[in-house]
Amino acid sequence: MSPQLTTPGSVRSAAEVNEQIRALWLRAGGSLSAQERAEYELLVVEWAAAIRGRVVRAA
Repeated sequence: MSPQLTTPGSVRSAAEVNEQIRALWLRAGGSLSAQERAEYELLVVEWAAAIRGRVVRAA
């Protein structure tokens, strides 16, 4: 299964990204391959950006 990565400028909520992170860990059985690790790192960056965006809007 190939990762579903978003294009720059696309917006997903932190909850959506978090769900994809959880699904990745579940598929991997708790141990990520090199490809899965790269996907995970991209997802974490996207999740952090979504969290920051939510905090800025709330301020």
